[in-house]
Amino acid sequence: MLVLQIDLASTVPAYEQIASRLRALLVDEKVVAGQQLPTVRELALDLGVHHNTVAEAYRQLAAEGWVDLRRGRGATVLARRLPAPTRKAHARFTQALEELIARGVAEGLPRGGVAAELEQRALKLRNGARE
Repeated sequence: MLVLQIDLASTVPAYEQIASRLRALLVDEKVVAGQQLPTVRELALDLGVHHNTVAEAYRQLAAEGWVDLRRGRGATVLARRLPAPTRKAHARFTQALEELIARGVAEGLPRGGVAAELEQRALKLRNGARE
């Protein structure tokens, strides 16, 4: 059972939130190749969004090579090889990470707590552990 949560009050469009949450599950291998994702309509009902919102998220993931979309068959997760890293990808990642850290501190999270959370996530990433 796939459990996703999005923030409908967020300034981030719902389809981007859906695609981001699914991408995180795919990278963590909590959703694996061959697995069927919920239908567009099922996920839309679960999240309280229009079915076109979910469809756009699925299209985005299909364009990235994560899922195969077939009319009448839904979205099936594909085995996807990660691309070679680029300088541009590294720069985007670094900028996004710096912005996320700044947002957390600006919202009152203690710097030490942010650092501890980053260290925990880094350790999990290094060990390849999945929750």
